[in-house]
Amino acid sequence: MSKIQKAIRDIEKSSHQETPGEDISRLGVLVDKQKGQGEGPSGEALGDDTLEIAALDSPVSTRSVQVSRESLRDAGFIAPDDEEQLIIDQFRQIKRPLVAHAFGKRATKIEGGHLILVTSALSGDGKTFSCVNLALSIASEQDRSVLLVDGDVAKAHASRLFGIDEQPGLTDILKRDSELDLSDVIIETDVEGLSLMSCGKMHRHVTELFASNRMERVIKALSAQDPNRVIIFDSSPLLSTSESKVLSTLVGQVVLVVCAGKTPRSAVLHAVNMLEGDKAVNLVLNQARNQLGSEYYGGYYGYAAGERISHDSQQE
Repeated sequence: MSKIQKAIRDIEKSSHQETPGEDISRLGVLVDKQKGQGEGPSGEALGDDTLEIAALDSPVSTRSVQVSRESLRDAGFIAPDDEEQLIIDQFRQIKRPLVAHAFGKRATKIEGGHLILVTSALSGDGKTFSCVNLALSIASEQDRSVLLVDGDVAKAHASRLFGIDEQPGLTDILKRDSELDLSDVIIETDVEGLSLMSCGKMHRHVTELFASNRMERVIKALSAQDPNRVIIFDSSPLLSTSESKVLSTLVGQVVLVVCAGKTPRSAVLHAVNMLEGDKAVNLVLNQARNQLGSEYYGGYYGYAAGERISHDSQQE
């Protein structure tokens, strides 16, 4: 039996139980040099559609939004007061190995581990809920910050949730003729350590935008801005669109959300097999019962059991 199948078996078993950063004053900003005009830091000519990182004495963003915890709670993304601490503790357990592998703190550092994709096999498994709570949990770290990027262009759920769906975002900065820089698409929040990026306007060639060299340069620039920042992508389900598969090739770690008692075993295996063979994959069980037998608010979210797997043996 493969490690993946064993992890899925353990998750199925648990779901059916009766009891269930560093201060940086000069930040990297994207500079778009068009038609070979201008020179790079070393005096070399810059070609078409070339993105270079320039150190500028300017803030990352002059825009900010207030995160309403009451609105998040009303929408089912934060637990009621009497259960909130339990969910906070669960996501502390989930984030710990992710952060450790991202920065090599008492763990093996994963290349690109600070780039985390949160996805699911199918729609409705609770990936955006998991993504939001994971981002909030990492933002509470003393030495880390987090940028939550809405990469689910088809639904833009995270963008609407935070009220930034009309703001320029990921797809807008990826367009060939874009004149935006990072300060135009990164939105600060009143939650210390948390910033946001909307998915941007719908584009018929989203997959191609995500697969472009420009996307890789944007990610490189985002990473260079703050070496202590985790970048989380809220992606579309792996079996629903092709964009999530492309995004998975750009990150170091993947969090695959599985809905207890709902997501078919075959769908989970299919989704995992779509990922690169050397990708660090983490399964998170959503909507399960805890060991005390109580079920959490609305049946929408519940005990989130993390299970780390590798691709050493995907086939029996």
